[in-house]
Amino acid sequence: MKVEGFTEEGYDAVRQVFQRLVDEGRETGAGVSVWRDGREVVRLSGGWADVQRQRPWRDDTLVQPYSLSKTFATLAALVAVRDGALALDEPVAAYWKEYGVRGKDRTTLRQVLTHQAGQPRFPQEAADLDLLDDAGLRESLARTAPEYAPGTALGEHALTYGHLIDGILRAATGRSLQEVFDSVVRPALALDAWFGVPDTELERVADLEYASPDWPRQLHAAPWLQIPDGALDTRRTNSRAWRQTVFAAANLHTTATAMARFFSSITSEEGPLRELLGPQLHTELLTSQITDHDHVFGTRLTWTLGFIRDRGKIAKGGIGGSAAWWSLNHHHSCAYLTRRLDDHSRAAEIATALGDNLAVVGED
Repeated sequence: MKVEGFTEEGYDAVRQVFQRLVDEGRETGAGVSVWRDGREVVRLSGGWADVQRQRPWRDDTLVQPYSLSKTFATLAALVAVRDGALALDEPVAAYWKEYGVRGKDRTTLRQVLTHQAGQPRFPQEAADLDLLDDAGLRESLARTAPEYAPGTALGEHALTYGHLIDGILRAATGRSLQEVFDSVVRPALALDAWFGVPDTELERVADLEYASPDWPRQLHAAPWLQIPDGALDTRRTNSRAWRQTVFAAANLHTTATAMARFFSSITSEEGPLRELLGPQLHTELLTSQITDHDHVFGTRLTWTLGFIRDRGKIAKGGIGGSAAWWSLNHHHSCAYLTRRLDDHSRAAEIATALGDNLAVVGED
């Protein structure tokens, strides 16, 4: 299948790599976008948006990038900090009273945002809850003890991240994560991205599919993704009910162009992200907060409040292969969003064509 779209001069290698991925069958539906100097210099679409292979992937196709979603849950929390409704280093229990039990009374928002709150997965008591039982899952996190003392270890809060932030926002502001995202974050950043896809946009959403039937069981993060049942089950994640709910650790739906455009200005002192958060919080967002062994990833990495950072990039990835990053070395951004759930080798090859190293972007 021919790859559609454009590449400006100097970016032909990106098209060649992407075309090869499609030709070899390693990619069955994805979009690539690269931004530099405030404009899109690469926009490519390849493969199909549906399992039946009747809808070609378009440049406005929406897809779920799993943990790339977490960055935008972070921004909803930081808006509340900006407004004075929350503070990064005050105990969460000062707002969410029910949360301050069983060793969680001193847990801070900063620890939640940097995956140090000790709740990298939902507790066993949540095993019988439905994937879409938003309130029940939040309450299970409030009742249960952390797996480790908050602030003493690191492990990406793979499925719990959005529910924790949502619970804190509801308690502190009376508004849900979705309400803050829809009313403040999305319009301020002009994002084509949705927590809860509206009826008018559903026809743009791509179906997820496994690269192999064993894919969910091959993941290093699999033990942290089992409760509640269904987060990796495409029968659930391709359903209208899932697409229109909010599971903010995983189910933002967005486009490659929207993500690359967002990442293109994350460090800008005149950009919309700094305007949204203000100089102090913008700096906090991008500053390295902790470097340690992340037990969920199984590797040593550095977290900011909302990204993974190293000497060459500020990035976030999602289980299944989607990734977006800002190159600190080359001053361009790139997003590779896919519906074919596999490893990150495809995005890594695109990164290599751009002179970037995508060694660690996040596995869930």
